[in-house]
Amino acid sequence: MTSFWLALLAKMVASAAVVVAASLVVERSGPVIGALVATLPISAGPAFAFLALDHSPEFLARSTLASLAVNAGTAPFILLYASLAQRFGLLVSLGAALLVWSGLAAALSVLAPGIGTAAALNALSYGGAYLLSHPYRRAARPVRAPARWWDLPARAATVMGLAATVVLAGRWLGPQAAGIAALLPVVLTSLVLVLHPRIGGPATAAVLANSIPGMVGFTTALAILHLTVVPLGSAAALLLALAICIGWNAGLLAMTLRSARRTRAGRSSSAR
Repeated sequence: MTSFWLALLAKMVASAAVVVAASLVVERSGPVIGALVATLPISAGPAFAFLALDHSPEFLARSTLASLAVNAGTAPFILLYASLAQRFGLLVSLGAALLVWSGLAAALSVLAPGIGTAAALNALSYGGAYLLSHPYRRAARPVRAPARWWDLPARAATVMGLAATVVLAGRWLGPQAAGIAALLPVVLTSLVLVLHPRIGGPATAAVLANSIPGMVGFTTALAILHLTVVPLGSAAALLLALAICIGWNAGLLAMTLRSARRTRAGRSSSAR
């Protein structure tokens, strides 16, 4: 039990660190870079690592298959929040998105699709969300709230509370429930809770809309983890999945920076 509580504390601290870091990056560098930080597997990664410490590779394989199916519901969550946040406040926008995610997660967990069907559902979900989220990806002008001394501690406490809830809910409920709990949109939800009051709904929506390409890399890593955890073992498969996530987001970052350089060069040429 001591190791469990230490692991829980580690997950809470890690999740809080990435959300606070991502929120600060968003406020200073814009939604694209912030979205790349937010879509690293800081929430799901520790959850799967903790499962691997306590259970067999076969258990982890069943959990990741459940996670992959539920992951298809994250794209509608992002799209609905981004759409509603243009006109409504935090409670309506995030509440409706979480309600839709919960319904989709329940339906997908009952259907329990195989790896091929789950992969196809994710491809359709994220492909459609990417096309439909185009109007929301352009960063709106942030409406910044005044800085307060307790702002950063409040951000961290919010995320740590959500992370603890996820781990405790999935602890003793079997591989499917653990897989679903691991894929709760903790980081994205926490990021909304932090940023929406701070910079406004449209600017926060731009962060989530720009997270869709990063989520594609995470989805790919999740599928690879499911396929490799039994033949390679938990440690090797988890490291491979992490490398895929980091490599994918690094590639997206390189493309973003290259596009920004070309835009600046074009403006300089026009000015001359």
